[in-house]
Amino acid sequence: MRDFPLHTGLSILTTGALLFAIRLVPANVPPPENAAPRSGPAPAAAPASAPAPIIKPGTPPPLFDDSAGALDNFYRALARTEARDAGAVTRIVHYGDSPTTADLITGDVRALLQAKFGDAGHGFLLVAKPWAWYQHTGVQLSGSGWKPLPASRFIAQDGLFGLAGVSFTGGTNASTRIRFEKSAYTNFELWFLRQPGGGSVKLTADGAPLGIVDTSGDTKGPGYAAFDAPAAASTVELHVTQGKVRMFGVSAGRAGPGLVYDTLGLNGASVTVFTRMFNEHHWAAELQHRNPDLVIVNYGTNEADFPDFVDKQYEKELRAAIGRLRTALQQTSLLIMSPMDRGHKTGPSQIATMPTIPRIVAIQRRVAHDTGCGFFDTFQAMGGDGTMARWYAAQPRLVSADFIHPYPAGGKIIAQVIVRELVSGLDRYKTRAIR
Repeated sequence: MRDFPLHTGLSILTTGALLFAIRLVPANVPPPENAAPRSGPAPAAAPASAPAPIIKPGTPPPLFDDSAGALDNFYRALARTEARDAGAVTRIVHYGDSPTTADLITGDVRALLQAKFGDAGHGFLLVAKPWAWYQHTGVQLSGSGWKPLPASRFIAQDGLFGLAGVSFTGGTNASTRIRFEKSAYTNFELWFLRQPGGGSVKLTADGAPLGIVDTSGDTKGPGYAAFDAPAAASTVELHVTQGKVRMFGVSAGRAGPGLVYDTLGLNGASVTVFTRMFNEHHWAAELQHRNPDLVIVNYGTNEADFPDFVDKQYEKELRAAIGRLRTALQQTSLLIMSPMDRGHKTGPSQIATMPTIPRIVAIQRRVAHDTGCGFFDTFQAMGGDGTMARWYAAQPRLVSADFIHPYPAGGKIIAQVIVRELVSGLDRYKTRAIR
């Protein structure tokens, strides 16, 4: 697997600036194979694999596979939310690369699920934009004075990147303002690093003070401060009042029943951020504090640039990542979601699917089965081989000129299929539960 060349990196930065006008960004790539893995115990063994679903010869595999009860813990929580049980909140954490960074697809999934099951909160937000194209649907985010360090930059340092994979350092000139355009929330939580010499942060909601958080501690470790606003608020602000602090993000919610959908996108990320960049113990603590009912692992787009990595290393990395999630969240359902189709030019007016994409999808399906995860085949849900060519030729276009990132109409098509399959899976679960 070749190293990532400097001139290519500069080209990507330039292209990213151009694409910002349409809120799209080109994908980056996984780290060199010689990047040192994070220290920590080996991932726990995966649960015994369930029997493979019976597929008749010549029948394509299913778009969505939740066989052998792979998502039953999630469905159990979602059924309680649907039944409007008091305080029943279902939490979904969705990790992904650049489409997720811009809340493409995920923004529509959140809206559709919350329309059906209730809105218990927008979820987790970074305190500033690590990339100009970072966005969440229905949210205005502005931050100043923060120095971001994303895990996808593949500079591990201490590996403490919080829940979403980005650490922010700021002094008394650092501040953040988050405004929810169509919603108001009563519960806010600050996620930060407790550390020796840590400074203080003041939080307000619609101008009303929530409190001041002292981030100091004897050793480095995860820190959380939860607040109840006196009334539902659509704007939350934080200001560093003393010293220097290290922040990870802010979560916003309200009492259930309802659903929370965390969109945790890392531009340029591959699954190796889980295995090589994140400190395993710190990440486990962040995940356990969030306590999701479903974690979606949605990588593969950036890995597609590296056929040797895909054929020789990718499956090992994916299995190790799932192992770490299993160790941290033993009762949480896991869903591997494949990348979209990714196109490349094979002639002056010819666009074809990158050959690595179907290979990545096949690996993901196999790993999902072997490790007891659910699987969603985004590639086939779009239409399979050649979809990017068809989507680019569509009027209006459904994908950008990089043949990677969907336009909103394309993202909505995928979101509708995901939600349809999850709701169908819930119905199957409820049918089994009453037998």
